[in-house]
Amino acid sequence: MENDPVADRLSTVYPELPPGERAIVRVLLDDYPFAALGSLRALAERAGVSPPTASRLFDRLGYGGFADFQAAVRDGARGRSRLLEFVSRAPDSPATSPELRQAAEDLRAGLDGTLAAATDPLLDAAATLLAEARTVWALGGPLSELAAEYLIRQLASLRPGAHRVPDSTQARARVVLDLKGSDVVVAYDFRRYSSGTARFVKAARARGARLVLVTDAWESPLAAEAEVLIRLPREAAGPIAPLAHEIAVTELLLVATAARLAPAERLADLDALTRTL
Repeated sequence: MENDPVADRLSTVYPELPPGERAIVRVLLDDYPFAALGSLRALAERAGVSPPTASRLFDRLGYGGFADFQAAVRDGARGRSRLLEFVSRAPDSPATSPELRQAAEDLRAGLDGTLAAATDPLLDAAATLLAEARTVWALGGPLSELAAEYLIRQLASLRPGAHRVPDSTQARARVVLDLKGSDVVVAYDFRRYSSGTARFVKAARARGARLVLVTDAWESPLAAEAEVLIRLPREAAGPIAPLAHEIAVTELLLVATAARLAPAERLADLDALTRTL
């Protein structure tokens, strides 16, 4: 939906909206443009709000009603993923050096925004939880699970009791069964927000576990559950979602946590064992 004027407008106004209208925008952007092409009632139900709340959003945006909004979506939406658009260029129109330079600039700007979003107070609060927890469990969605895996691989070198949330329902149930208030869950949740992540986190919170949530500017539906909430800026322009941003904030979390653990002896023992195994 890059360069789609309707989607850009929704993203721009999102921070200024009341909660009910934000919920509508999240649904629209999560499944754009298809979420906009059904009925107003269906859209409102997906967002968990009333139809009048949805109507107020489109009035606020300056459309003459939901039908006018849908017409604008149909006119502007491309109906293809950003990656498909990028790789489907005609053979005689390859990505040019200026485009590659622009992609690099976009990635750099996105990283700058990510580093700015991970403020010292947020990192301090998250690192304290990660250092003091009885156990740490991490999970993510279809792509962000890679950031969760990276967090656990590195954190397990710094402290015991760091685990990736297993994939199967039965294994997840066993994890939740033993969770306590001294345990921490780290969830990476970005559009499209993962229903599996949501189910696990809500079950873990019901057992008392604390949540560190890394999400995007539109906020995962799990935001209200988080003790520490780190919002990254919207994804960088370009055809591929920037996993680099998630890894960058994970690196900061690891550095801040290591400073609280003094793990030199553990790391030395790990190196010695690695050489013998």
